[in-house]
Amino acid sequence: MSTSAPARPALATTAPATTAPAPSAPGTARPALDWRIRFAVLSVVWGFSFLFVKVGTEAYAPLHVSLGRVFFGALTLVTVLLVRREPLPRGLRTWAHLSVAALLLNSVPFSLFAYAELTIPSSLAGICNATSPLWGMALSLVALSEDRPTRRRFAGLGLGFLGVLTVLGTWQGFAGVDAKGTALALLAALCYPIGWIYVRRTLAGTPGSPVALTAAQLILSTLQLAAVSAAFTSAPTSFPLWPTLSVLALGALGTGMALQMQYRLVAEIGPTTAQMVTYFIPVIATTAGVLVLGEQLHWNTPVGAAIVLAGAALSQTRPGARKPA
Repeated sequence: MSTSAPARPALATTAPATTAPAPSAPGTARPALDWRIRFAVLSVVWGFSFLFVKVGTEAYAPLHVSLGRVFFGALTLVTVLLVRREPLPRGLRTWAHLSVAALLLNSVPFSLFAYAELTIPSSLAGICNATSPLWGMALSLVALSEDRPTRRRFAGLGLGFLGVLTVLGTWQGFAGVDAKGTALALLAALCYPIGWIYVRRTLAGTPGSPVALTAAQLILSTLQLAAVSAAFTSAPTSFPLWPTLSVLALGALGTGMALQMQYRLVAEIGPTTAQMVTYFIPVIATTAGVLVLGEQLHWNTPVGAAIVLAGAALSQTRPGARKPA
């Protein structure tokens, strides 16, 4: 997930990937809850997303988990649009670009994370997700001419990947770590900045609110995953309670409600502060995995995660950048 993004459209990611949607129009009513409370809720919801994926895959195929996720997320945002009486975006070109964005930012990474969590703990998936800003920085140096390499950013990149190696325990030969599952999770994290760069180049300045654009993106992702699921998996024969509730929460809360909360936070406190939620997600994911699912936690996991987050934060800083008030 990239921690800096174009103003439009908002990228529908998980924990997504947190991105910077366009600020709300002036005069928007201030929410009743303090932004710090909403920030904490957003961190918890996105941190628990990896637990929801893990529980969902206990009863459903990974593709079905991803399909349920985008379907309920789309349903949530479409409901918001209906309440606001706001239309979906128009134009064949816009929908064509959104279909690519849906593939790169939803269909592929959501499915990769679901497949990864068949063999790796949800806590490790959350930590792999935190490498997305590092991938984004590395790609932006090549794909975006305005992002110039600096010593600080290169140091952050190197530090971050040192943290990944620490999490994986490379000095002991990756013992106890499923290489395939970890690779799938890292590949999922790589999808987010690729999608962000694509959106930045093709959809920046597209008319429409972040909610409308993201709703359209999730609708397209639902159609994509429905087609793939029909071709490669059979329909579920039962709907166990907890896996079903997990998929419902993953979509409605982690993809629908959470994006709404993020939009309001960006409008109220600015994108830089709002996107700090990125650095709390692996902490919540690890805590949830250990306490709720009983996943094992070795010393190198939290230490490596801290190094990853430090590297990600360092790689995103720019000399002379002003902090929001």
